[in-house]
Amino acid sequence: MLLVDPTRELGAKETNGFRGQTLALDQQRELFRRWTTDKHVHPHEAVMGMLALLHGASSSEVRMLRIDDIDQQAHTVRLGKRPHHVPLDPASWAVLQRCLAHREAWRTDNPHVMVTKGTKAGRSPASTAYLSHVLDDCGFPPRMIRSTRLVDLVNTMDPKLVAAAFGMDPQATLIYLADHVDPGRLPDR
Repeated sequence: MLLVDPTRELGAKETNGFRGQTLALDQQRELFRRWTTDKHVHPHEAVMGMLALLHGASSSEVRMLRIDDIDQQAHTVRLGKRPHHVPLDPASWAVLQRCLAHREAWRTDNPHVMVTKGTKAGRSPASTAYLSHVLDDCGFPPRMIRSTRLVDLVNTMDPKLVAAAFGMDPQATLIYLADHVDPGRLPDR
């Protein structure tokens, strides 16, 4: 008699859910304080961090942010392919103004908000490599900080609304849905 395992060739399908790390609330508060109160923090770190933490901005959106994307009157910025300007809270606005003052000191015609030694004489944005390391001193990568915001928004709001606000495909936001239930949101028995 020959026994054969009929499931030998079958594999379990991996779920497409978000598997990345996110920041705990106390870590978010610590970063917020770092970027809004510590004058020794580089302005590029502060603006990248705040836009990722509070507004879910990607490194690419911040990297490509130009002076003409800022509405000084309305305190808004245009980020990437988002369909509307993003209104900035007072803390984010103050951090952006600090970054603009840093940029102004370079006396450059580069149209981007983030200007480096290598880009001040030209018109190109800061390099992707620069942006990937701009948050090294805080200890958390930009993607993790942004993911923290997206996970929170998608799990507390309608994922389709988040997708529309961020200019994302609705399917792209669904990976951020958590596969756990917050007991604080369940009714008492």
